[in-house]
Amino acid sequence: MTSFADRLAERVAARSSQIVLGLDPDPTKLWPSALAAAPAEGDPAERAATAVAAHCTALIDAAGEACVAVKPQLACFERLGALGWAALESVTRHAHEAGLLVIADGKRGDIDVTARAYGQAQFGPVDTPFGELPGLQADAITANPLMGRDTLEPLLAAARAAAGGVFVLVRTSNPGAADIEDVRMSDGAPLWERLAAMVADEGLIGEHGLADVGAVCGATHPEHLERLRDLMPRAPFLLPGVGAQGGRVEDLLPAFAPGPAGGLIAASRSIAAAHEQVGGEPADAARAAAESLRAAAWALV
Repeated sequence: MTSFADRLAERVAARSSQIVLGLDPDPTKLWPSALAAAPAEGDPAERAATAVAAHCTALIDAAGEACVAVKPQLACFERLGALGWAALESVTRHAHEAGLLVIADGKRGDIDVTARAYGQAQFGPVDTPFGELPGLQADAITANPLMGRDTLEPLLAAARAAAGGVFVLVRTSNPGAADIEDVRMSDGAPLWERLAAMVADEGLIGEHGLADVGAVCGATHPEHLERLRDLMPRAPFLLPGVGAQGGRVEDLLPAFAPGPAGGLIAASRSIAAAHEQVGGEPADAARAAAESLRAAAWALV
């Protein structure tokens, strides 16, 4: 199997895009076409899950051509119960059919037994006495490293068995990241430097010069990117925070030092809710917003 790092590099080159379409469906803020796709009456969970799946499918159809991957936020589907997970599986299949990679954003991290279960759930397969289950079949996941290296190892093993990747939280985009990630260690360096070193140690380098272990590095703090790139010269960076959180594409140049696939720009609300700013049909506005982001990012490389 081709490694995740090589598939990522090849897909970025083929699609001329580093944009990751965030799928964070809010049942109260779905596109009108998605609401119309739900059954007119019946079980609320079924109606909500159907509408969420229709919303995400329509968003992929509208903006997917300008993107290289989608990033479904697992919590947004899990809150709908079992049918929400079924909707997630449906959306994952649709994204793959559209030629997009799928980064399952659950930020998992726990002791080894639980981490193995998380890995099976996201990548598959799951062995049972009744037969093998496929799991979600994601291409990559996000992971929380704060319980230590041993909690990452089962996730990495599951990912590599499926030619998948892992993006480890290093310096995130939220304001509260400073409470923990910026804390100074005994050597005076911030904690995020220790996490970055862990990412660099764990990555396996593919033929295109990228590692299969990447880092989540918030676009809202571009002043850290040069140092992060020094510490993780081959890791792909997943860069959330552009758009609604205030991050700017033009500030992200250090992320692309290893090449175009070195930085993946994640955008959710700025694409899905673009029509709220510019008017018109949601699909048309989303397509234009994604294309604008793609052009801005590709100009950097």
